[in-house]
Order: sequence, then structure tokens, then C-alpha cells
Amino acid sequence: MKQEKTISTVGRRKEAVARVRVTAGNGGITVNGKPIIEYFAGPVLQKIYTRPLELTNTIGKNIISVKVEGGGSTSQLDAVIHGIVRALSKMDPKFRAILKKEGYLTR
Repeated sequence: MKQEKTISTVGRRKEAVARVRVTAGNGGITVNGKPIIEYFAGPVLQKIYTRPLELTNTIGKNIISVKVEGGGSTSQLDAVIHGIVRALSKMDPKFRAILKKEGYLTR
């Protein structure tokens, strides 16, 4: 049986800490066991957390599981994005330059 490659990273913002696991799969993002659409509701927030995936053309190509704690909702969202971006840059070194140019790799 072939072992799936899982990438684990940590994203931080203020007091919020997000532990992110990315595995190859059919897509879908869960945050603390809920779909991300339920955890961070609203079209504006959806646009914010899907932007790094759009830049790297990885929407629907990975299963992303996030555990986030601490801080407020905005800090938690920023920590989740930071963790996802770090995982994407670990996945493919080409993504690092794209995401760094957009300012996603700074805490």
C-alpha cells in the first residue's frame, strides 16, 4: 500500500495558533472538525482564505485539516491562512516565490 504524503505546518497570528495538515486528495478544508465555510462564514472571508489556493492553482487538489485555538476570529483566520501558505510552500518550492510576492509568508 502506498503511503500518502502529509505535510504538517503551524500558522500563527497574535495569540492564535493553527496546526495545518495537507494531504493529496479531492479537496475540502475543515477547521476544528467543521467545513471552513461554516467556521468562517461569509463571502468576503471565503475570498480571503481561498486566495492562496487560487494563486497556486491548488483548489480542490488537497485535503486540508486545521486545528486552531486562541485569539479572536480574525486572528484565527490569519493563522489558518499562514499555516496553509506554509504548507503550500513546503509542497512545491515554486509556490514560495508566488506567495512571498503576495506577502503571505510573513507573520
